[in-house]
Amino acid sequence: MHREIHGWHSPRLNKHMDLAVYGHYGFALLLIPTAAADFLEYERFQLMNSIAPFVDAGKCKVFSINSINRESWLNDHMHPRDKSIRHQQFNGYVFEEVIPFIKNSTSWETPIITCGASFGALHAMNLFLRRPDAINGVIAMSGDYELSHYTRGYHDMDVYFNSPMQYVPNLNDHHTLEQIRHSHHIHIMTGSGQWEDPDASRRFSGVLHSKSIPHDLDVWGHDIPHDWPSWRKMLPYVLGSKF
Repeated sequence: MHREIHGWHSPRLNKHMDLAVYGHYGFALLLIPTAAADFLEYERFQLMNSIAPFVDAGKCKVFSINSINRESWLNDHMHPRDKSIRHQQFNGYVFEEVIPFIKNSTSWETPIITCGASFGALHAMNLFLRRPDAINGVIAMSGDYELSHYTRGYHDMDVYFNSPMQYVPNLNDHHTLEQIRHSHHIHIMTGSGQWEDPDASRRFSGVLHSKSIPHDLDVWGHDIPHDWPSWRKMLPYVLGSKF
């Protein structure tokens, strides 16, 4: 599997940010790390090996970025408002830096699908829903789509607008809703085993249904825990059956 490492100093985050690129052709699969991990997490935990046949066949070209969760919601030493601001800066990094990089590495017509597991699933879903004009769909594995579960009681408008469980029920902009509804690639997957919370996915599926947003909800069995072996099964399954 072809692999390249790129990076640049991000003016929005004021730090150097690396990303890994795998493959040559296909739609762009943008991987968001699970929690406080880095751009090579999906490689270290062998998820890249699990989807290598799709990458090598040219079905998708993968872009795996760094998280900044240690500098936001997972940093116990920051003021909550500073965490919220940092989260918004991360969104700007993705929308204004990563997406243009992807387009320049592929073409401006290439679809972009965000993907993440655990905390990364929330980010992947939120990035898509915030900018359906720039991102074409999402694969979310084992997520909880309520950001306030990570904010330790803090709430502001940035928390609200980055928590899909909060803002999607009130999303009434017709143009944005139509862009989301025409995605054809909103895939929500979860297990029912140890450490999983399938009801979180069911709740968010209910929100999407209430807004007439087509999507897949795939709840796997009690033998599927909240862990890497599960995600190494889920992602190849959805790439093979939905794309």
